[in-house]
Amino acid sequence: MTAGPEARAALRGRVAELVAGATDGEVTEAEILAAGGSLTALGVTSLAFLRLIDTLEDEFGVVLDLDGPFRLLDDLDGLVDHISELTAGGGDHG
Repeated sequence: MTAGPEARAALRGRVAELVAGATDGEVTEAEILAAGGSLTALGVTSLAFLRLIDTLEDEFGVVLDLDGPFRLLDDLDGLVDHISELTAGGGDHG
């Protein structure tokens, strides 16, 4: 089951907020929401990704597979979709 448009928009906004937090504000929430592409291209560093992954795992109760396709983590919408899938399926996927 997929989240409805309002739930997805809320999740997308929250994930963008967490990405901005992981970068210590170097990349803003507005930039992340507007870009729709690679977070790396926006300036999200490898350290920020590690912080982000820890935060996402804690907040949503999921395990993000770092050995999986990196594109899922480098794109806001891909990340939101992946989190939606993990939370809909019970969470603990690795």
